[in-house]
Amino acid sequence: MNKYTVPFRSGSTDFYFEADLDNLVELAPIENSFIITDENLMMNYQSLLKRWPVIVVAPGEAAKSLEVLDDVVRQLLALNAGRDALIIGFGGGVVTDLAGFVAGIYKRGVRCGLVPTSVLGMVDAAIGGKNGLNVGDYKNMMGLIRQPEFLLYDHELLQTLPQEEWINGFAEIIKHAAILDEPLFSLLQQHTLADFQQDKELLKQLIQTNALLKARLVQIDETETKERKWLNFGHTLAHSIETIYQLPHGHAVSIGMMMAAKMSESLLGFQNLQDLKQLIEQYQLPTQLNFDTTRVLLQLQADKKRMSENIQYVLLEKIGKAVLYPLSLSQIQSAWST
Repeated sequence: MNKYTVPFRSGSTDFYFEADLDNLVELAPIENSFIITDENLMMNYQSLLKRWPVIVVAPGEAAKSLEVLDDVVRQLLALNAGRDALIIGFGGGVVTDLAGFVAGIYKRGVRCGLVPTSVLGMVDAAIGGKNGLNVGDYKNMMGLIRQPEFLLYDHELLQTLPQEEWINGFAEIIKHAAILDEPLFSLLQQHTLADFQQDKELLKQLIQTNALLKARLVQIDETETKERKWLNFGHTLAHSIETIYQLPHGHAVSIGMMMAAKMSESLLGFQNLQDLKQLIEQYQLPTQLNFDTTRVLLQLQADKKRMSENIQYVLLEKIGKAVLYPLSLSQIQSAWST
C-alpha cells in the first residue's frame, strides 16, 4: 500500500492507494467494525464482507434518506455497536455518503473509514468529509462535514463496475481538470476511456492524481466558504436536472458543465468551449439537454448553493482556472434560455 496522510482542520485522513481488500482487516478490527454496503456489492463480495457485521441497504439514490438512516441506526443498536465503533462505508457515492452521515451522528459521533468501489467514489464522492442525505427531490439538503479516518483504494473493485458507471465517474475527472489542472485536461485529451480501463498503471495514476487534487482543495477550504465551491462546477444545473429527468449523475454533470462553459464564454470570455465539448464527448458523455427552464429554476431555488437572492455559479476563466460568479435567478434564466 502507498499511504498518504492528508491533514484537515477537523482531522486527518490516511489515503491507502494501490491497496487490496485484504488490507481492510488491518484497518478495521472485526470486533468493533461495522460495514454498510448495498445489495449489489454484498452479492459480489459476500465472502470477504461476511467477516464483519454487515448492514445492507438497497442500491441507488433512495438510500440517502431519513427512513434508511433510521433503519441503519436501529441495526447498529441491535448489533450493540458502542462509542468505539468504526463504521465502514463499502460502496459508491451513495453508500459512502450514508456511512459518513451515520458515523457523524451515531452516539454523537464514531469513527469512520471508506472503501470506494466506483470511479466516482474514488475520485470525488468519498473525499473531503461531506456527507449528505436527500429530502424528497432535493439533493443533500441535510449534511455534515466529518473526515473519514482512512480511504482504502483497491482498483480491482472496478472490474465489476458497469460501463455506464465508468462513464459517470469520468465526468468528475473532467470537472477536476477543467477547474484545477490544465495538464490533466491535456492528459485526458490524449487518451480514451478504453485506455484507462486497459492500462492499470495509467488508471492508478489518474485516480491518485484526482483524489489528491480534491483533497488539497478541501485542505484550503474545508467548510466550503470559497475555493471548495469550485467543485460545484456543472452541479448548479446538474442537481436539478438529475432529479427531474432521472439522469445518471455523470450525464447531468457533463450537461451542467457545458452550460456553465457557455455562460463562461459569454460573461468572462472563456475561449475553450469547443475543447471542453470535444473532451466530454470523447468520454461518451452528453453535452446538452432540452429542459424545462421554469421547472428547473423552481428546483434550483431550494439549492444549498443559493445565498440570498443569488446563486454562486462556478464559471471558468480558462481551463484550470475556476471562479465564483454571483448570478440572480433572472440572470440564470436568461442564460439558460439562449
